[in-house]
Amino acid sequence: MAEIQHIQYYSNTLDRNINVEITGHWGYPILLFPSSGGQYTQNNDFGLNQSVMHFIEQGRIKLYNVETLDMLTFYDDHLQSEIKIQRYELYMRFLQTELIPYIQNQCNTERIAVGGCSFGGYHAGNTAFRFPSLVSHLFSMSGVFNIRNFTPLSDDMAIYFNCPDEFMRNEEPWKYNHMEIVLSTSDWDSCRPKNLHMSHVLNEKGIHHWYDEKKWIEHDWPLWKMAFPEYVGRYF
Repeated sequence: MAEIQHIQYYSNTLDRNINVEITGHWGYPILLFPSSGGQYTQNNDFGLNQSVMHFIEQGRIKLYNVETLDMLTFYDDHLQSEIKIQRYELYMRFLQTELIPYIQNQCNTERIAVGGCSFGGYHAGNTAFRFPSLVSHLFSMSGVFNIRNFTPLSDDMAIYFNCPDEFMRNEEPWKYNHMEIVLSTSDWDSCRPKNLHMSHVLNEKGIHHWYDEKKWIEHDWPLWKMAFPEYVGRYF
């Protein structure tokens, strides 16, 4: 039985505790984000962790499921767009300068993998594309790659730098040569057009990636629980 720990990581950047669920004793670290507004235990609660449990028990991977600030940023409809993006920028700084270095140190590795489903796929993709020196693998399952619908009536440049399908058009492809990138969707997935568009952006830049389109499954947990073990098994 895999070891499961729940810790509160105090962030100086955010001036608050962030909940993290750690599953496994050893293995390559995968930082997972919940879908929109979900608790940090969501991937465990809905069976995504269980779908790769044999890899965890073999010591091939170790999962870090982290709390997001969705309900204090993009999903708080009462906030001005500028406040949303300012708060999210602090969260990204927390990941870059605090949590990912903590995981690197725990697992004695130069880079980590990131993943998530739906809006968790957005967090994973944004992290990987913004901080490629810290990330080795991206597993975005039914992800989205733009947050302008959450930040209307604002021309804050920070929004641009949190929309991967926009800023990646101006990135240098060599920064991503080491990274294994998976954009996962299905033909019935509501996010299929967003993944096709992101794949097109990467193709235009010559950035190698795997666009994986499953068949006859909708935007929900059955799709993600089928896909995630395939990706983990392929790369780890």
